[in-house]
Amino acid sequence: MVEHMTYTKIEAKNTVDPIWQAMRRDAEHWLVEETALASWLQTAVLEQNSFQTALAFLLSAKLGSSEINPLSLYQILYEPISQDLDIIASARADLSATYERDPACNSYLEPFIFYKGYQAVQAYRIAHWMWHQGRKTLAQYIQSRVSETFQVDIHPAAKIGKGIMLDHATGVVIGETAILGDSVSLLHGVTLGGTGKDRGDRHPKIGTGTMIGAGAAVLGNITVGNCCRIGAGSVVVKDVPNNTSVAGIPATEIGESLCDQPAMSMDQKF
Repeated sequence: MVEHMTYTKIEAKNTVDPIWQAMRRDAEHWLVEETALASWLQTAVLEQNSFQTALAFLLSAKLGSSEINPLSLYQILYEPISQDLDIIASARADLSATYERDPACNSYLEPFIFYKGYQAVQAYRIAHWMWHQGRKTLAQYIQSRVSETFQVDIHPAAKIGKGIMLDHATGVVIGETAILGDSVSLLHGVTLGGTGKDRGDRHPKIGTGTMIGAGAAVLGNITVGNCCRIGAGSVVVKDVPNNTSVAGIPATEIGESLCDQPAMSMDQKF
Protein backbone atom coordinates (compact mmCIF):
# COMPACT_ATOMS: atom_id res chain seq x y z
CA MET A 1 0.00 0.00 0.00
CA VAL A 2 2.80 2.43 0.87
CA GLU A 3 4.59 1.70 -2.42
CA HIS A 4 1.57 2.46 -4.59
CA MET A 5 0.74 5.63 -2.68
CA THR A 6 4.33 6.83 -3.22
CA TYR A 7 4.03 6.04 -6.93
CA THR A 8 0.79 7.97 -7.31
CA LYS A 9 2.26 11.05 -5.60
CA ILE A 10 5.11 11.07 -8.09
CA GLU A 11 2.67 10.40 -10.92
CA ALA A 12 0.37 13.25 -9.86
CA LYS A 13 3.30 15.68 -9.56
CA ASN A 14 4.74 14.89 -12.98
CA THR A 15 1.50 14.67 -14.98
CA VAL A 16 -0.55 17.58 -16.28
CA ASP A 17 -4.14 16.48 -15.77
CA PRO A 18 -6.66 19.22 -16.54
CA ILE A 19 -9.72 17.06 -15.82
CA TRP A 20 -8.40 16.05 -12.40
CA GLN A 21 -7.43 19.65 -11.61
CA ALA A 22 -10.90 20.85 -12.62
CA MET A 23 -12.47 18.20 -10.38
CA ARG A 24 -10.33 19.31 -7.44
CA ARG A 25 -11.28 22.96 -7.97
CA ASP A 26 -14.96 22.05 -8.02
CA ALA A 27 -14.57 19.95 -4.87
CA GLU A 28 -12.97 22.90 -3.08
CA HIS A 29 -15.86 25.13 -4.16
CA TRP A 30 -18.50 22.58 -3.15
CA LEU A 31 -16.82 22.10 0.22
CA VAL A 32 -17.42 25.76 1.05
CA GLU A 33 -20.87 25.83 -0.55
CA GLU A 34 -22.22 22.70 1.19
CA THR A 35 -20.53 21.88 4.48
CA ALA A 36 -22.63 18.74 4.98
CA LEU A 37 -20.57 17.12 2.21
CA ALA A 38 -17.22 18.47 3.40
CA SER A 39 -15.94 15.23 4.91
CA TRP A 40 -16.93 13.18 1.86
CA LEU A 41 -15.39 15.64 -0.59
CA GLN A 42 -12.17 15.74 1.39
CA THR A 43 -11.88 11.97 1.49
CA ALA A 44 -13.15 11.14 -2.00
CA VAL A 45 -11.38 13.89 -3.94
CA LEU A 46 -9.14 16.35 -2.13
CA GLU A 47 -7.15 13.77 -0.16
CA GLN A 48 -6.66 11.59 -3.24
CA ASN A 49 -3.39 11.85 -5.15
CA SER A 50 -4.71 11.28 -8.67
CA PHE A 51 -7.74 10.55 -10.79
CA GLN A 52 -6.77 6.86 -10.54
CA THR A 53 -6.80 6.65 -6.75
CA ALA A 54 -9.99 8.72 -6.60
CA LEU A 55 -11.76 6.33 -8.98
CA ALA A 56 -10.66 3.27 -7.02
CA PHE A 57 -11.72 4.92 -3.75
CA LEU A 58 -15.13 5.98 -5.07
CA LEU A 59 -16.00 2.57 -6.49
CA SER A 60 -14.79 0.74 -3.39
CA ALA A 61 -16.87 3.04 -1.17
CA LYS A 62 -19.96 2.45 -3.32
CA LEU A 63 -19.52 -1.30 -3.88
CA GLY A 64 -17.91 -2.46 -0.65
CA SER A 65 -20.03 -4.88 1.36
CA SER A 66 -20.00 -7.43 4.13
CA GLU A 67 -18.45 -9.89 1.65
CA ILE A 68 -15.53 -7.59 0.71
CA ASN A 69 -15.06 -4.47 2.82
CA PRO A 70 -14.23 -1.14 1.13
CA LEU A 71 -10.54 -1.17 2.05
CA SER A 72 -9.98 -4.66 0.67
CA LEU A 73 -12.04 -3.82 -2.40
CA TYR A 74 -9.96 -0.69 -2.99
CA GLN A 75 -6.83 -2.81 -3.22
CA ILE A 76 -8.56 -5.17 -5.65
CA LEU A 77 -9.88 -2.38 -7.86
CA TYR A 78 -6.66 -0.38 -7.89
CA GLU A 79 -4.72 -3.27 -9.44
CA PRO A 80 -6.33 -3.08 -12.91
CA ILE A 81 -6.63 0.70 -12.74
CA SER A 82 -2.88 1.00 -12.18
CA GLN A 83 -1.91 -1.69 -14.71
CA ASP A 84 -4.19 -1.05 -17.68
CA LEU A 85 -3.88 2.45 -19.11
CA ASP A 86 -6.94 1.85 -21.31
CA ILE A 87 -9.20 1.69 -18.23
CA ILE A 88 -8.27 5.22 -17.20
CA ALA A 89 -8.29 6.53 -20.78
CA SER A 90 -11.82 5.13 -21.15
CA ALA A 91 -12.89 6.55 -17.77
CA ARG A 92 -11.76 10.01 -18.85
CA ALA A 93 -13.49 9.67 -22.24
CA ASP A 94 -16.72 8.55 -20.54
CA LEU A 95 -16.52 11.48 -18.13
CA SER A 96 -16.03 13.94 -20.99
CA ALA A 97 -18.89 12.33 -22.93
CA THR A 98 -21.29 12.76 -20.02
CA TYR A 99 -20.22 16.35 -19.39
CA GLU A 100 -20.61 17.25 -23.08
CA ARG A 101 -23.90 15.45 -23.79
CA ASP A 102 -25.97 15.81 -20.61
CA PRO A 103 -27.51 19.30 -20.39
CA ALA A 104 -28.02 18.82 -16.65
CA CYS A 105 -24.30 18.25 -16.08
CA ASN A 106 -22.29 21.34 -15.15
CA SER A 107 -18.88 19.92 -14.26
CA TYR A 108 -16.67 16.85 -14.52
CA LEU A 109 -17.08 16.25 -10.80
CA GLU A 110 -20.87 15.83 -10.97
CA PRO A 111 -20.94 12.56 -12.95
CA PHE A 112 -17.84 11.28 -11.19
CA ILE A 113 -19.38 11.66 -7.73
CA PHE A 114 -23.12 11.42 -8.36
CA TYR A 115 -24.01 9.68 -11.65
CA LYS A 116 -24.54 5.96 -11.24
CA GLY A 117 -24.42 5.40 -15.00
CA TYR A 118 -20.86 6.67 -15.14
CA GLN A 119 -19.87 4.71 -12.04
CA ALA A 120 -21.47 1.50 -13.31
CA VAL A 121 -19.54 1.65 -16.59
CA GLN A 122 -16.23 2.16 -14.77
CA ALA A 123 -16.93 -0.80 -12.50
CA TYR A 124 -17.77 -2.84 -15.62
CA ARG A 125 -14.39 -1.90 -17.14
CA ILE A 126 -12.60 -3.30 -14.10
CA ALA A 127 -14.75 -6.45 -14.12
CA HIS A 128 -14.00 -6.86 -17.84
CA TRP A 129 -10.27 -6.74 -17.06
CA MET A 130 -10.75 -9.34 -14.32
CA TRP A 131 -12.71 -11.56 -16.71
CA HIS A 132 -9.88 -11.61 -19.23
CA GLN A 133 -7.33 -12.26 -16.50
CA GLY A 134 -9.17 -15.51 -15.75
CA ARG A 135 -10.65 -14.13 -12.52
CA LYS A 136 -14.22 -14.71 -13.66
CA THR A 137 -15.71 -15.31 -10.23
CA LEU A 138 -14.45 -11.95 -8.98
CA ALA A 139 -15.68 -10.30 -12.19
CA GLN A 140 -19.14 -11.75 -11.63
CA TYR A 141 -19.07 -10.57 -8.01
CA ILE A 142 -18.41 -7.01 -9.20
CA GLN A 143 -21.21 -7.36 -11.78
CA SER A 144 -23.56 -8.50 -9.02
CA ARG A 145 -22.64 -5.60 -6.73
CA VAL A 146 -23.09 -3.10 -9.58
CA SER A 147 -26.53 -4.54 -10.30
CA GLU A 148 -27.52 -4.39 -6.63
CA THR A 149 -26.14 -0.89 -6.08
CA PHE A 150 -26.83 0.91 -9.37
CA GLN A 151 -29.62 -1.18 -10.97
CA VAL A 152 -27.40 -1.59 -14.04
CA ASP A 153 -26.48 -5.08 -15.26
CA ILE A 154 -23.49 -5.30 -17.63
CA HIS A 155 -21.94 -8.70 -18.21
CA PRO A 156 -18.15 -8.49 -17.72
CA ALA A 157 -17.52 -10.29 -21.03
CA ALA A 158 -19.33 -7.62 -23.07
CA LYS A 159 -17.10 -5.36 -25.16
CA ILE A 160 -17.66 -1.63 -24.74
CA GLY A 161 -15.75 1.22 -26.38
CA LYS A 162 -14.78 4.66 -25.07
CA GLY A 163 -16.89 7.78 -24.72
CA ILE A 164 -19.96 5.94 -23.41
CA MET A 165 -22.84 7.70 -21.65
CA LEU A 166 -25.57 5.90 -19.72
CA ASP A 167 -28.08 8.67 -19.10
CA HIS A 168 -30.03 8.06 -15.87
CA ALA A 169 -29.00 4.40 -16.33
CA THR A 170 -31.63 2.65 -14.20
CA GLY A 171 -32.59 -0.67 -15.76
CA VAL A 172 -29.86 -0.83 -18.42
CA VAL A 173 -28.97 -4.45 -19.32
CA ILE A 174 -26.05 -5.38 -21.59
CA GLY A 175 -25.57 -9.07 -22.37
CA GLU A 176 -22.49 -11.25 -22.46
CA THR A 177 -21.72 -11.11 -26.20
CA ALA A 178 -22.87 -7.55 -26.83
CA ILE A 179 -20.42 -5.12 -28.45
CA LEU A 180 -20.66 -1.31 -28.29
CA GLY A 181 -18.48 0.94 -30.41
CA ASP A 182 -17.06 4.26 -29.26
CA SER A 183 -19.21 7.30 -28.47
CA VAL A 184 -22.50 5.47 -27.83
CA SER A 185 -25.29 6.92 -25.68
CA LEU A 186 -27.88 4.74 -23.93
CA LEU A 187 -30.80 6.06 -21.94
CA HIS A 188 -32.46 4.36 -18.98
CA GLY A 189 -34.20 1.04 -19.43
CA VAL A 190 -32.27 -0.02 -22.53
CA THR A 191 -31.82 -3.76 -23.04
CA LEU A 192 -29.15 -5.24 -25.30
CA GLY A 193 -30.30 -8.81 -24.91
CA GLY A 194 -30.79 -12.20 -26.49
CA THR A 195 -33.92 -13.71 -27.97
CA GLY A 196 -34.14 -16.91 -25.98
CA LYS A 197 -31.99 -19.65 -24.48
CA ASP A 198 -29.45 -19.92 -27.29
CA ARG A 199 -25.81 -19.97 -26.26
CA GLY A 200 -22.88 -18.55 -28.18
CA ASP A 201 -22.88 -15.17 -29.92
CA ARG A 202 -26.42 -14.00 -29.22
CA HIS A 203 -26.39 -10.27 -28.40
CA PRO A 204 -26.44 -7.05 -30.46
CA LYS A 205 -23.50 -5.18 -31.96
CA ILE A 206 -23.93 -1.41 -31.71
CA GLY A 207 -21.97 0.92 -33.99
CA THR A 208 -20.04 4.07 -33.16
CA GLY A 209 -22.01 7.26 -32.51
CA THR A 210 -25.39 5.55 -32.05
CA MET A 211 -28.04 6.70 -29.60
CA ILE A 212 -30.60 4.29 -28.10
CA GLY A 213 -33.65 5.87 -26.50
CA ALA A 214 -35.22 5.12 -23.14
CA GLY A 215 -36.82 1.71 -22.73
CA ALA A 216 -35.68 0.39 -26.11
CA ALA A 217 -34.82 -3.29 -26.52
CA VAL A 218 -32.32 -4.48 -29.11
CA LEU A 219 -32.51 -8.25 -29.22
CA GLY A 220 -30.45 -11.01 -30.78
CA ASN A 221 -27.18 -11.22 -32.68
CA ILE A 222 -27.99 -8.28 -34.94
CA THR A 223 -26.02 -5.23 -36.03
CA VAL A 224 -27.06 -1.64 -35.46
CA GLY A 225 -24.81 0.44 -37.68
CA ASN A 226 -22.80 3.56 -37.00
CA CYS A 227 -24.56 6.84 -36.19
CA CYS A 228 -28.07 5.39 -35.83
CA ARG A 229 -31.02 6.55 -33.74
CA ILE A 230 -33.33 4.09 -32.00
CA GLY A 231 -36.54 5.60 -30.69
CA ALA A 232 -37.67 5.29 -27.08
CA GLY A 233 -39.62 2.11 -26.38
CA SER A 234 -38.69 0.46 -29.67
CA VAL A 235 -38.04 -3.26 -30.08
CA VAL A 236 -35.31 -3.90 -32.63
CA VAL A 237 -34.97 -7.46 -33.91
CA LYS A 238 -33.23 -7.01 -37.27
CA ASP A 239 -30.15 -5.20 -38.59
CA VAL A 240 -30.19 -1.41 -38.85
CA PRO A 241 -28.04 0.19 -41.59
CA ASN A 242 -25.60 3.01 -40.88
CA ASN A 243 -27.06 6.51 -40.41
CA THR A 244 -30.64 5.27 -39.97
CA SER A 245 -33.43 6.17 -37.55
CA VAL A 246 -35.80 3.39 -36.45
CA ALA A 247 -38.75 3.32 -34.07
CA GLY A 248 -41.74 1.20 -33.15
CA ILE A 249 -42.63 -2.37 -32.18
CA PRO A 250 -41.16 -4.01 -34.10
CA ALA A 251 -38.85 -1.17 -35.10
CA THR A 252 -39.01 0.01 -38.70
CA GLU A 253 -36.92 2.50 -40.63
CA ILE A 254 -38.35 6.02 -40.56
CA GLY A 255 -35.54 7.85 -42.32
CA GLU A 256 -31.95 8.94 -42.00
CA SER A 257 -30.46 9.79 -38.61
CA LEU A 258 -30.16 13.47 -39.69
CA CYS A 259 -26.83 14.13 -37.95
CA ASP A 260 -23.27 12.84 -38.00
CA GLN A 261 -23.38 11.27 -34.53
CA PRO A 262 -26.77 11.04 -32.78
CA ALA A 263 -25.05 10.00 -29.56
CA MET A 264 -23.48 13.46 -29.43
CA SER A 265 -26.56 15.53 -30.31
CA MET A 266 -28.94 13.42 -28.17
CA ASP A 267 -31.79 14.58 -30.44
CA GLN A 268 -34.76 12.31 -29.72
CA LYS A 269 -37.32 14.03 -31.91
CA PHE A 270 -38.41 11.71 -34.74
